[in-house]
Amino acid sequence: MRISHGISHRVSRPARRGRPPAVLLAVCAAVLTLPPTPAGARAVGVPTDRAVWRSSAGGGSVTSVPLARTPTGGGVLPPRTVRRFDLLGVGWDGPARALAGGTVRVRTRDAATGAWSGWRELDADGEDGPDPVAAGRGPRGATAPLWTGPSDGVAVEVTPGPAGPPPGLRVELVDPGGGARSTGPRTLPAEPADGRRIGHQAPRPEIVTRAGWGADESIREPDLAYTGPVRVVFVHHTATATAYECADAPRLIRAVYQYHVQGNGWRDLGYNFLVDRCGTVYEGRAGGTDLPVHGAHTLGFNTDSAGVAAIGTYVTDQPPPALLTGVTRIAAWKLGLTDQDAGGSTTLVSSSDGSRYPAGTAATFQAVSGHRDAFNTECPGTVLYARLPELRAEAALLQGRGAPDPLTP
Repeated sequence: MRISHGISHRVSRPARRGRPPAVLLAVCAAVLTLPPTPAGARAVGVPTDRAVWRSSAGGGSVTSVPLARTPTGGGVLPPRTVRRFDLLGVGWDGPARALAGGTVRVRTRDAATGAWSGWRELDADGEDGPDPVAAGRGPRGATAPLWTGPSDGVAVEVTPGPAGPPPGLRVELVDPGGGARSTGPRTLPAEPADGRRIGHQAPRPEIVTRAGWGADESIREPDLAYTGPVRVVFVHHTATATAYECADAPRLIRAVYQYHVQGNGWRDLGYNFLVDRCGTVYEGRAGGTDLPVHGAHTLGFNTDSAGVAAIGTYVTDQPPPALLTGVTRIAAWKLGLTDQDAGGSTTLVSSSDGSRYPAGTAATFQAVSGHRDAFNTECPGTVLYARLPELRAEAALLQGRGAPDPLTP
């Protein structure tokens, strides 16, 4: 998920209820069962007890814990007990690619068993980026998030890249809570496959709304942003756990939403839609499922496109058939709203030098493309990416078209 800075227009909405004030959280000292601090990672500055806690409706929260500076110029958080969380990431003040070439490693403690995980490396190459910077706010970067499940301990080790360590290194710990309550509809019903439609408009699949997955609407920016007609759907994966219960998908989506907004400072969830392993489709960024909402998913090419994220990591894991069906159906429907052939191709113009194409460059994409087609990234995973040709063909059939064009992905 990456962003570009081209936005056609914004629609103002009344401000949601006020955000709760940030409060300081006194974090407990680590217990004797914690693993030792990594060699060479001795902290030399910035005390790590200045955690900041941000709440959200439904019992969710994001706790920001600053990292201490190490003698080698990196950042470290010695093993410690923290407020319970399910997802984490590391953020910093400065450009998204400030840690390119560096490493970010974390380990966490299972809240139920007390067992510590091994070291796990987070994606730190800056392929994610914030929304256009708001007035008075500097750029902020962050790693991809890691879903840990219920955890109450964390350790972090950051080794900077060639650019050196960015300021403000911190670990963001997300508790998605039980979700905000809403009186709005929880789902948009599926349209019958044999219903009467205009042109090549595919039937809409059932979509779980933001109210359905418990989004706290008070934490996002109240204005809504739109682009031109959607001509490309970029497929992503969330790079989170693959073996999850589908009933837990709303909780995972809430965690990613809170990480994007309260941790990274984005205006809303980056993706336009998400699909779980059971094929359920979820509404992502607010503004209307049938409207061209400007997302934050594909750096340089968010204008005139939509981002669909498969929940999980599909580098070596096979995406379940139901997930592929869900991605196919939402892509066919979304593209069909503007009569875009899901099996065809189109041209977009890059708005960022950070993408695979310098700003101003015209690039041709399949109507259903992978994130890696627009950015130098592994997303949506090697295995899922290899399935895109058949997904395109099936989406075109759902639109009542023939075989897709032969453009090589």
